[in-house]
Amino acid sequence: MTAPLLDGVGLLARAVDYALGSLDEVSAADLGVPTPCEDWDLRTLLDHLNDSLLALHEAAALGQVYPDVGDYAAGPAVDPVAVLRDRATRLVGAWTPPEPRREVAFGELALTTAIVTTTGALEVAVHGWDVARACGADRTIPAGLADDMLEIVPLLVAAEDRPARFAAPVEPPFGAVPGDRLVAFLGRHPEWTYR
Repeated sequence: MTAPLLDGVGLLARAVDYALGSLDEVSAADLGVPTPCEDWDLRTLLDHLNDSLLALHEAAALGQVYPDVGDYAAGPAVDPVAVLRDRATRLVGAWTPPEPRREVAFGELALTTAIVTTTGALEVAVHGWDVARACGADRTIPAGLADDMLEIVPLLVAAEDRPARFAAPVEPPFGAVPGDRLVAFLGRHPEWTYR
């Protein structure tokens, strides 16, 4: 098992920290702008990210995730960034109790907490990048975090996930930084940064 997979909670904490920085870029005027996620505006992306964080919180608190739970959707009067920021800041603490969980039930499956937290970290970090990009900010995923995720993303994203969950991978140019290579693997088109 790879080192990043063994420390899924640590990876999740780093991803949450990065995504919280991306939320600083969001203004109320941005909520209707398009995002790198096809057919989603920024409000829809933030609602999806809230839904993901809620599922990760369920996994930590209850030891199971309900795959058929409806999507989170903040009403127009609710600030989705404030809700996300609150949920994100409480999430990592939920995964670090005195007796951490070893498994999480997802429907009929029993998943290790390392798989759940690592998958959650990937979701949070990449959507953090999507949020920044939608707001016109160039916030590359930090190299150390992206390197760790590049090591495990082939284990988490299969060919069957494309094109439903992820677009086809984009071939990065030689020398592209790890953050750009990661989002490109997941079908995004970064403004390439080189080492």
